[in-house]
Amino acid sequence: MRRASVSEDLPNISPACFRPTDLQALVPARRSAHPPRILLLYGSVRQRSFSRLATFEAERILQALGCETRVYNPSGLPLPDDADPSHPKVQELRELVQWSEGMVWCSPERHGAMTGIMKSQIDWIPLSLGSVRPTQGKTLAVMQVSGGSQSYNAVNQLRVLGRWMRLITIPNQSSVAKAYQEFDESDRMKPSVYYDRIVDVMEELVKFTLLTRDAADYLVDRYSERKESAEAASQRVNLASI
Repeated sequence: MRRASVSEDLPNISPACFRPTDLQALVPARRSAHPPRILLLYGSVRQRSFSRLATFEAERILQALGCETRVYNPSGLPLPDDADPSHPKVQELRELVQWSEGMVWCSPERHGAMTGIMKSQIDWIPLSLGSVRPTQGKTLAVMQVSGGSQSYNAVNQLRVLGRWMRLITIPNQSSVAKAYQEFDESDRMKPSVYYDRIVDVMEELVKFTLLTRDAADYLVDRYSERKESAEAASQRVNLASI
């Protein structure tokens, strides 16, 4: 089969910005040796928050898998656009996102959706900070806890947001039904299929993070953005020559 010619068969494509897939960039020879850096967010500030307890269980598993972890406490985070981005809680969140190589989002399901607390945290994370895109190319695992029967409304919404934030959202996910029954008096999760699923999800997150973190910039390198950058540079050159 004849390979398509960019100039002849693909007239809408800019040849200078169209690049064949680079296997060496996908499989870099040098691999980072430091522990995967994982940030965990939860979506409730209740005194006994089951999303927080599930997040702590996930953190313990991640640490056992060799990760460096941070858990962000959303208490005191202002509503999006109700404070300046210089607010200390906003700055703390944004710095943690930039530090991370992967994330875990865990929300309760409230009225068939993620909580406003969960959404506020995500809304405070910008798509770009100057020339830095703090979420693009990083991995994401999604979890939810429910007060009733098992549901997937919150994790489905979190997946949509993860895609919008250009995160590599792993296939597996966790949904804990009747969460009030799944934790003991010491706030530790009881043995169950729900706990086993959290282990599954954390294992998968670590594997995807190790697999993609050194190639993340290449994985999210896009033709449309290369073309846009080239056109912007051309305009600057033309303006300078006037």
